[in-house]
Amino acid sequence: MKLQVERDPLAEAVAWTARALPARPTAPVLAGMRLHAGSELTLSTFDYEVSAEATIPVAADEPGTVLVSGRLLAEIVRSLPAKPVEMFTDGSRTTLRCGSATFNLMLLPAEEYPTLPDMPETTGTVGADAFASAISQVAIAAGRDDTLPALTGIRVEIAEDVLTLVATDRYRLAVRELRWTPVVPGLTTVVLVPARVLGDTARALTSGAEVSVALAMAAGWSETGKNVSNDGIIGFEGGGRRTTTRLLSGEYPRYQALLPSEFSAVAELPAAAFTDAVKRVALVAERNTPVRLTFTAGEVLLEAGTGDEAQASEAIGASFDGDDMQIAFNPQYLLDGVGAIDSDVARISFTTPTRPAVITGKGEAQPDYRYVLMPIRSAG
Repeated sequence: MKLQVERDPLAEAVAWTARALPARPTAPVLAGMRLHAGSELTLSTFDYEVSAEATIPVAADEPGTVLVSGRLLAEIVRSLPAKPVEMFTDGSRTTLRCGSATFNLMLLPAEEYPTLPDMPETTGTVGADAFASAISQVAIAAGRDDTLPALTGIRVEIAEDVLTLVATDRYRLAVRELRWTPVVPGLTTVVLVPARVLGDTARALTSGAEVSVALAMAAGWSETGKNVSNDGIIGFEGGGRRTTTRLLSGEYPRYQALLPSEFSAVAELPAAAFTDAVKRVALVAERNTPVRLTFTAGEVLLEAGTGDEAQASEAIGASFDGDDMQIAFNPQYLLDGVGAIDSDVARISFTTPTRPAVITGKGEAQPDYRYVLMPIRSAG
């Protein structure tokens, strides 16, 4: 194999593809990145769960396929100067040259590398920027405890031309609705996608205008969403990049029951000023201790700490409609929710101090994003 490629497209493609490399490969070849040169250069990785593939223009004098250490290649390419990159293979080594820099990499046995799964047929398309924004709003609430695998995923509900994305770690819940363009009319189904993979994918596919979503669903697929199967894969493609991942399985919480339909009090606060105040007051909050919020007409008082510890308090102006209320939250979870809304005013709706509060943007009668946060009952 002998080729020449521009440094910047190569660096972007290598970085995208390397994201699917396993941290602890079960076989040495799974630490490799496969490069196939033909009319284009295709880079790919696969760990039997997640695959990633990128295609970029190339000038190849000799077509061919090599397998090299993915992480080492990523580090090398990231450090190269902004000059054309040449690669050629000689025996058990491949040589990479850029300007006056030369690297010799040992080849891994390409014939032992697993075959990447085929990309399923396209199910629909969604705007790349809107998709990335929606995933980032929801992913903050996904669980990180691998002993509860269903909660580490983002639930994707498809109901014709509406996607509903849901994530929860049992302490907070994020729900986001957005429009998409389905290929199959009347499609209604539910899948559970690993949140980490979906977050990385959505951020990396914004170079194109649209993202194609492709589902390969197993027989006996549950459309009710009570139980979902992992006998299928989901794929995403856009801007010359594609990825697939196996779906998660397990019973997902009945999250609809956590979405209050009526509220006893509503506060509206300047999002930036409120965020800054929470950060300052939380400086004295010990691990797993809350920030207390006391709402009265015209202001909210933020407090943290107890009599035996450092204490902090700060008041900011706020619109509040309802009886005076004190409620307490995990400060980081609160900051995550306020930071995720696409508004300069945060609207917090309450039922009681011991029931979940809902954070949305200002004055949205039917908000497309809702962040539900459980209070800490022992405080106040």
